[in-house]
Amino acid sequence: MRPGNPVCTIPHEVTGVPSKGRILHVEDNADNRHLVRRVLEAEGYEVVEAANGTEALTCLSSGQIDLALLDINMPDIDGYTLASRIRGSPEFGGLPILAMTANVMHGDRERSLAAGCDGYIQKPIDIDILSMQIERYLRHNGHG
Repeated sequence: MRPGNPVCTIPHEVTGVPSKGRILHVEDNADNRHLVRRVLEAEGYEVVEAANGTEALTCLSSGQIDLALLDINMPDIDGYTLASRIRGSPEFGGLPILAMTANVMHGDRERSLAAGCDGYIQKPIDIDILSMQIERYLRHNGHG
């Protein structure tokens, strides 16, 4: 764990308004985490951040998560492996998982889906539709 970046925190909890859901965002780039957090919190979501796959597994075990957004290219556990581990878990196997990646080569989307992701969001993200994409998967899985 890095100083100043505790594992599984909700940096800016949504207050005064019922949350639309708790999103685990797994991303090694702090700027990307900040952008996604700002967009999703503005739409009424709580965001739990993890900077790598190991932190993500800890976060899943420590609280209710409604959906996971996984960066694919991470240093310790890549997003494909993390998605497979989550999908193989009896406790979290039904969790909606969305890959977020700059990988745009032919077959990247299919590889994400084969690893257990329910969907694929291409970077750079479109902040105008990100919350709609998440809402669609939450509704589909009975969370919204």
